[in-house]
Amino acid sequence: MTIRRLASIVLFLFACAPAARTQATPDSALPADADAGLFHDWFSMVSATQAEQPHWITPLATTTPRLEQEFRYDIQFQPHNSGLVTGNYGVNKGLEIIPARNFEIIVAVPPYVRNNPDSRDGFGDWQFLVKYRLAAGNEEHGNYILTAFFQMSLPTGQHEQGALNPVITPTIAYGKGFRNFDIQGTLGISLPTGNTMAIGRNLTWNDAFQYRFFKKIWPELEVNFTHYYYGSHGGNTLVYLTPGVVLGKFHIWGRLGFTIGGGYEIAATSFHPTNHVGIFSVRFPF
Repeated sequence: MTIRRLASIVLFLFACAPAARTQATPDSALPADADAGLFHDWFSMVSATQAEQPHWITPLATTTPRLEQEFRYDIQFQPHNSGLVTGNYGVNKGLEIIPARNFEIIVAVPPYVRNNPDSRDGFGDWQFLVKYRLAAGNEEHGNYILTAFFQMSLPTGQHEQGALNPVITPTIAYGKGFRNFDIQGTLGISLPTGNTMAIGRNLTWNDAFQYRFFKKIWPELEVNFTHYYYGSHGGNTLVYLTPGVVLGKFHIWGRLGFTIGGGYEIAATSFHPTNHVGIFSVRFPF
């Protein structure tokens, strides 16, 4: 699925949102009215689902335990110890949809990886992620959330830009808020379906600490921990500290909003294949 096709789907949903709020659905409705009623019911379900959880902003690197509905596109510039600089355009982000209460599906756009000065550029692996929200309370009912993730990547990458086999990553995600301060975190492990000794198993633990200023300014500090089992980095532990800020959500039209953020990933351990990674993120929630 191309970026153009995903964008077309999102724009179609945006166009339907205002009509869904204003049109009724009588028994003699035309098919177009039936479609409007369908989208009205869906968006009503989405709003009710999100009203039951905290209203924090999504961090830069840590996947939020909250259920979101948006299109997201990230860019990272990763300097390697060898002097190679990798530009990752997409960073396995994409379309996030809430198809039913307590569920979210993320269909990632395969990232385009560009290596400078190396010429072996190409698309990375295709991924999808399913969230199931186990428990949640909004700001008036405890300000917390607990969610289970199931993520899977498929070996579609070009020029060694991805894994050799599918990789499954079960994850537990959590969050707790205290007035304008919140913590969002994930704990998961990647499980290759084959070639484990080559691909490796990675235990990842990410935590984002955020504070909200003036309703729409969210400075944050993330701690990104990875321990490598097997693979080329087997036995090593990597920790990044990622200061950053996210701005939003800003209203555009109907349900459509706009959020933007940026950060800087700094290695805190002596082992670090990359360091001083710049992160840029743009999201269109709807």
